[in-house]
Amino acid sequence: MSTIILNHPLIEHKLTIMRNKDTGTKEFRQNLDEVAMLMAYEVTKGLPTKNKEIITPICQMTGKELVRPIVLVPILRAGLGLVDGFKAIIPTAKVGHIGMARNEETLQPEEYYAKFPSCLGEADVIVVDPMLATGGSASAALENIKKRGAKHIKLACLVAVPEGISVIEKNHPDVDLIVAALDEKLNEKGYIVPGLGDAGDRLFGTDD
Repeated sequence: MSTIILNHPLIEHKLTIMRNKDTGTKEFRQNLDEVAMLMAYEVTKGLPTKNKEIITPICQMTGKELVRPIVLVPILRAGLGLVDGFKAIIPTAKVGHIGMARNEETLQPEEYYAKFPSCLGEADVIVVDPMLATGGSASAALENIKKRGAKHIKLACLVAVPEGISVIEKNHPDVDLIVAALDEKLNEKGYIVPGLGDAGDRLFGTDD
């Protein structure tokens, strides 16, 4: 497993807009789409390819094509905000969905919805979620996706803190983690500092 912090200038610029509390839903969503496109390029680096013989308008040549299909899996609901940007770069990607919610009695994350393409076990699976805070929901989602046969998994997050990264590295040493920005810490309420607020609320305009 590897953990990569992108620290890309364009991503940092767009994240600054998204972090601003005065940024509205439309602008927040637009910048999230653009960040997702930039992340998609980095996340797909190193995917395995195989030779493919083709004929160009000039001559025959040996090109490259991806070995495995790509499946995007947003963790509901905020993860949906990263799908369009990734699909703009990978239009052939299939999309699965997984929803996690905290059980109010056990305080542990539980799956409440899951739907995946049939090729999950043979695919390069990219799980997307804007925020990696405690890491509990993401870790549980990864475990459930593995139980359904996924073997080649990457987790892509917009903003993360060391606490969440440590949980993923400990529980899923076989999963590559790609993070756009590393923030300072969690506060006493479990929110990322400095963060950008509740990504789902800001994305869907439900923070009024």
